[in-house]
Amino acid sequence: MTNDAIRSALEAVLEDMGAPTGTITLEQPRDPTHGDVATNVALTLAKPLSRAPRQIAEEIAEKFDLAAAGVDAVEVAGPGFLNFRLASGSVVSALDDILEADTTWGRSEGGKGQAVMVEFVSANPTGPLHVGHGRQAALGDGVAALLDWTGWKVHREYYYNDAGRQIDQLALSVRARYRQALGVDEAVPDDGYRGEYVKDVANALVAEVADRYVEDNSDEALDAIRTHAVKMLREEQDRDLNDFRVSFDEYFLESSLYSGGRVDGTIQDLKNTGLVYEHDGATWLKTSQFGDQKDRVMVRSNGQPTYFLPDVAYHMTKWERGFERVINVQGADHHGTVDRVRAGLQALGLPSGYPEYVLHQMVRVVQDNEQVKFSKRTGSGMTLRELYEQVGVDVARYFFQMRKPDAHLLFDLDIALDQSDKNPMYKVQYAHARMCSIFRKGEMELEDVEAGSAELSMLSHELELELVKRLVEFASVIERAARGSSPHVVCDYLERTAGAANSWYHAGNPSRNPELAVLTGDPALRRARLALARAVQIVLRNGLTLLGIDAPTRMVREDDQEN
Repeated sequence: MTNDAIRSALEAVLEDMGAPTGTITLEQPRDPTHGDVATNVALTLAKPLSRAPRQIAEEIAEKFDLAAAGVDAVEVAGPGFLNFRLASGSVVSALDDILEADTTWGRSEGGKGQAVMVEFVSANPTGPLHVGHGRQAALGDGVAALLDWTGWKVHREYYYNDAGRQIDQLALSVRARYRQALGVDEAVPDDGYRGEYVKDVANALVAEVADRYVEDNSDEALDAIRTHAVKMLREEQDRDLNDFRVSFDEYFLESSLYSGGRVDGTIQDLKNTGLVYEHDGATWLKTSQFGDQKDRVMVRSNGQPTYFLPDVAYHMTKWERGFERVINVQGADHHGTVDRVRAGLQALGLPSGYPEYVLHQMVRVVQDNEQVKFSKRTGSGMTLRELYEQVGVDVARYFFQMRKPDAHLLFDLDIALDQSDKNPMYKVQYAHARMCSIFRKGEMELEDVEAGSAELSMLSHELELELVKRLVEFASVIERAARGSSPHVVCDYLERTAGAANSWYHAGNPSRNPELAVLTGDPALRRARLALARAVQIVLRNGLTLLGIDAPTRMVREDDQEN
């Protein structure tokens, strides 16, 4: 591969200079005028070599073996950056690597099989999942997929908050609706849950137990109602996520932390650190010693733990289960808990920065420039199922992943329902389908094109060379997206690559530019262009697959012929 050849040539030069070779990082310049591949290695060597970076860069450029690296030119820029311009033959030869790798193109082994847990969604089982949960589900699934593609052993986990005041309010709300269904006048608590789904849960309870709890105000009866409600809503959430193509390796119950003694054990472990003190009847932890803004109450004056204490207990189980790297994907409303949870864990001996967090902003669904707010089923915002049943799972997943997590997401239904290139997800899918259509028109199968079957040097047009360069980027894009827990980087890459593929496809329209047609009459050139079409198909398919989105081989639009 081209980058490997450049890396080898650089290592040879650095060894000759007596410089360390482990600092080489190759990147694709954002500005194509800066070349095809760039490195800042000269800047990283300034200190160990005690020389100016630009002077180091100039020596590297002078000694660099262009032919061995498949490079036409190397240029020194700025304070000491090295920019490489690839030889056209070196560019197109990478297509054989793509064809050979096929479904594994873009995968790497940087994670070396190390265990990593990605915890996401973790919604309270108090109602249907809403669109915010949907963004987190798609985002968390995308982060997990990126880690898997880069060689990590990924464990997906869902933490069920099935304990605490919100669950108590759910039980009281269901009990009120249950009694109402049986003719008893009982009001839902002022701070209870009022969506139509609560009536559904209550009606299911009536069908199961009849009037058993109408006059029973015991704790045991309320516990039974609570258990029924949580079970029913958990099952609904599981169905919604399963239909959204999101699954988990493990479901961890908050209640188990209490029943198993983990919360009490964590309280005692923290007291043993000497960082706990009593004040105003409450028990405090000196979280300020670990970067928190102030000390935090961990046990209230009434004896009840605060919210962050079970979180500390839960994360200790993650560490004890062997997950020395954990990424929590959560809503931005969790921002205030990050420092205190990390502080509690550091007090117990865990490293700073554990766990990692990806915090996402809220989602606003709009149509005709008006916000879509109300859902009769929940009494509040649109549910995840309502959204993806309207726009489709593919579109919903793509839209949820195509923006930076820390940016507010405006989910425009008008664009989401548009089945044209104005919809970025359809743009990518159409480009994939167009590549497949070339093979149908040529009465061939995709698998008919194999590595080494074409004279790739015949690909010399500017559109072809630029497209190949984009395809070669795919592996480095996946690595960069994985490092930053950023599925949106993959979306941006797929849209740009689809645009380049569409430009090449349309430029080769036989009626306009027969010399650029893929299915040209020249057999050798035809094989080379089919190899390029196949490589495009592989890259787009792999990218969509990583994001959990279908890569259709055939699509039809009202205003277009079949692709």
